[in-house]
Amino acid sequence: MTGIIEAMTQLDVLYRYGVPPTEASVVAMAKMREVYGVRHMALDEAKKTVRIEYDATRLTEPVIHQLLRRAGLDIVETMPMFTPPPPAEPAVTT
Repeated sequence: MTGIIEAMTQLDVLYRYGVPPTEASVVAMAKMREVYGVRHMALDEAKKTVRIEYDATRLTEPVIHQLLRRAGLDIVETMPMFTPPPPAEPAVTT
C-alpha cells in the first residue's frame, strides 16, 4: 500500500421533476447509490425535486442526469442549488 489519497471533488445537483416517480422509478433510483461516485440522493416530494451529491472526479452532471432519466424520472429542469441574494437598492443621494 502506497498511502496515496486521491482528492475528491464533491458536487451537488438539484433537478425538478414533473410527473411523480413510480414505484419502479424509485427502486431504480435507489440502485443509483451503487454507482461508484454517487454519494447521496434526496427526494423532496413536496417540492418535486431530487438532489444528488456526487464525486465530480468520477462522474459528471450529464451522467447523473442520464442515470435519473434511465431510472424513469421525468426531469423538467436543473435547479440552482442556492438562490442568489436580491440586488442591492441604489443609494439615494439628496
